[in-house]
Amino acid sequence: MTEDKQIREPRYALRFAVLAAAFVAVFFASFLLGRYGVAAGTLADILADKLLRAVSFGHFGLPVTWTGTEEAAVISIRMPRILCALLIGAALATAGASYQGMFRNPMVSPDLLGASTGAGFGAALAILLSFDYFGITVMAFCFGLAAVLLAYTVSRFSRLERTLSMVLSGVMIGSLFSAATSFVKLVADTEDQLPAITYWLMGSLSSIKGRDTRFAFVPIAVGLIPLLLLRWRINLLTMSEAEARSMGVHTDRLRAAVIVCATLVTSASVAVSGMIGWVGLVIPHFCRILFGYDYRRLIPASMLMGATFLLIVDDIARIATTSEIPLGILTSFVGAPVFVWLILTGGGRRAA
Repeated sequence: MTEDKQIREPRYALRFAVLAAAFVAVFFASFLLGRYGVAAGTLADILADKLLRAVSFGHFGLPVTWTGTEEAAVISIRMPRILCALLIGAALATAGASYQGMFRNPMVSPDLLGASTGAGFGAALAILLSFDYFGITVMAFCFGLAAVLLAYTVSRFSRLERTLSMVLSGVMIGSLFSAATSFVKLVADTEDQLPAITYWLMGSLSSIKGRDTRFAFVPIAVGLIPLLLLRWRINLLTMSEAEARSMGVHTDRLRAAVIVCATLVTSASVAVSGMIGWVGLVIPHFCRILFGYDYRRLIPASMLMGATFLLIVDDIARIATTSEIPLGILTSFVGAPVFVWLILTGGGRRAA
C-alpha cells in the first residue's frame, strides 16, 4: 500500500503542476486578447509597474513607456474582467464539487438549492424596478441567499430523510423563483427591460468593473477558504451517516457549513455574472478523472480547473464575434457534449 502511494503521489503532483502552469499561461494570455492590441512586452511592463507601486506604496515604479490607452485597456478594462472570471470559475466548480460530495450524487450542480434561480429573480426584479447596475448585483446576491435559506428552512421541518428533503425543497424553491422570474419578464417593458433581463439571465462579464470584482471577492473568499480547509472532512460526507458519526464527525454541522459556504460563492458569482451553467457540474467530473475522488485533492483541483476553464470561455466570448456571446450559451455548448461523453464512457470511474 505504501509503495502504491509513493507511485501515485508524484503523478498527482505532476498533474497539479501542469494545471497550475496552464492557469498561469491562460491568465497572462487573456490580457493580450481584445480588439485593442497590447504587446507582450508592454503588458509585462504595465503589470510589473503596478506590482512595484503596490508593494512600495507608490514610492517605486518603472519608467512609463506605454500610452494611457494601453494602461487603461490592461488595468481598467481587462484586469477586473479576468479576475472576476477566475473567481467565478473557481467558485462554481468548488461549490459543485462540494455539493456532489455532500449529496453523494454526481448530477448535482451549485444551483441545486435554488441559489441561481433566486439570484436570477432578484436581478430581474431589480431591472423591472429600474435599479442601477450595482443595485441589480446586490438584489441578485440577496435573493440568492434568501432562496437557499428558504429551501433549508423547509427541509428542517420535513419528516423525510434529511438529504432527500433538502433536494426536494431546493427543486420546489427553484421552481417557484423560476415562475416568479417568468412573471417579471411577462410584465416587463418589451422595448428596454425585457431584453436586459433576458441578456442578464444568459450570463456575461462584459459589464464587469473593478467595483464588481471587489463586491464578489469578499463572499467568494469567505466561502472558498472554509471549503478548502474542510476538504478532508467532505470525504466523510460521502460515507453513510453512521460511519461518519462513528468517526466523531457531526454531520449536520458539517453539512450546514458546506451549504453556507457554497451558497455564498454561488450567489456572489451569479450576482455579478448572471446565470452560467455547467461549470459546477462538468469541471468536478474532469477533476475526478485526473485527481481521483479524494476531496483533499479534488477541491484545489476544481478551483484551478474551474478558474482556467471559465477564463478560456470568456476569452472566446470576447474575440469570437463582434458582439459578445453570452457565457451561458458557450458553457452549454461545451458542457453538454462533454457531459454526454462522460455518461457514455463512464469517465468518472476511471479516476485513480
